[in-house]
Amino acid sequence: PIEEVFDFFSKPENLSRITPKKLNFKILTPTPIKMMKGQIIDYTIRLIGFQIHWRTLITDYNPPYSFIDQQIKGPYTIWHHKHTFKKIANGVEIYDNITYSIPFGIIGRILHYVWIQKDLENIFRYRKKVINEIFNMN
Repeated sequence: PIEEVFDFFSKPENLSRITPKKLNFKILTPTPIKMMKGQIIDYTIRLIGFQIHWRTLITDYNPPYSFIDQQIKGPYTIWHHKHTFKKIANGVEIYDNITYSIPFGIIGRILHYVWIQKDLENIFRYRKKVINEIFNMN
């Protein structure tokens, strides 16, 4: 059911379950976290061997259909992530729409081309695999 899927995603504590271990994802905000518009969530990830503090703000919260998290502090100049959930005949479709921008001008664009874009694709491919396993899908 869409409510069950949305409930899973509305618990930031579940992010560690769907994030590759190599990122060493850790939530800093005391749990349990009540998801709602205006909620700020702090966590750390490891990128290229460096621990990075990431802070997001929930800018929209519309259960069980969507929510948006936006980076306040972190590795990107812009990070706007809309999570959308759509009820379908056999379950729920999950959509991630991400708008992001890399800092550091030309160097950032080169890094994006060489590494960042592929790394993000791998992270979301991993998430899809784990989510399918959690919800027993093919």
